Amino acid sequence: MSNKEIDDRFKKFGTVSFTSQSKINDFIDYLEQGKVTGTKCKDCGLKFFPPRADCFNCLSSNIEWFDVSGAGKLLSFSKLQFGPIGFENDLPYIIALLDFSDYKVFGRISDKISEDDLQVGMDMKVVTNELPNGQLNYVFEKA
Repeated sequence: MSNKEIDDRFKKFGTVSFTSQSKINDFIDYLEQGKVTGTKCKDCGLKFFPPRADCFNCLSSNIEWFDVSGAGKLLSFSKLQFGPIGFENDLPYIIALLDFSDYKVFGRISDKISEDDLQVGMDMKVVTNELPNGQLNYVFEKA
């Protein structure tokens, strides 16, 4: 990619993409490969999800990518009846937070899982998801 080309890969993320450019555009390439990834600061070891290009702890930009894999524990969840602009047609949906010990992941529960099947503390995994409009995101499924 030449210096004059705009790297706008991030416009492919989510139901509504609020930005087309980001310092972590490789996140989209990994989603296209079926991988959900975060970043880790090579200097202090702090892990980030969503991925960050710069570490707020030591102010380094020396990062590497890691796969969000294995099981995380469901910490909390909430069923949304009202959503922000652009998400009206998705309602209702369930958002949740998973704990992977040294980092946490916030996202949506797969629409394949009913609210009645969710229990705080259960093991869940993060998987890639292609939306009907071709956009990419990730969702949580049972591990």
